[in-house]
Amino acid sequence: MAISPIQPVTDVVEFAVSQIDSRKIFLGVSNYGYDFVLPFVPGESRAESLSFIQANELAVQMGSRIEYDEKAQAPFFRYSANGEQHEVWYEDARSLSVRMNLLRDYNLRGALYWNLMRPNPHNLVVINNMLDVLPFNLF
Repeated sequence: MAISPIQPVTDVVEFAVSQIDSRKIFLGVSNYGYDFVLPFVPGESRAESLSFIQANELAVQMGSRIEYDEKAQAPFFRYSANGEQHEVWYEDARSLSVRMNLLRDYNLRGALYWNLMRPNPHNLVVINNMLDVLPFNLF
């Protein structure tokens, strides 16, 4: 239930660059997480949207251990509340770095964030360390 498992993201990028000049492609990057109530039923289950900060605060509050899914390249944790099991998936510096590597690996034009209104302090650190930040110009 990762937000953007790396293999499907990579598959989409590979298809896109096979059809379009890579310098015309921006990678969409998620800037949020989801708190799923288990069991998760595709097409039926709903989840609460969380920011990176909210997800980390929830993990601390619930005494949860944050794990990292190597296949999805994403952090997650589990907790119980009100008789329900929950699983929370989100993005952190490590998962963001893996996604940002796609920009260089496929010579993409840049990255765009989905939902900038949810601050993630890791975003700026990763971007400043990995990329040249340029003024945005669509044309």
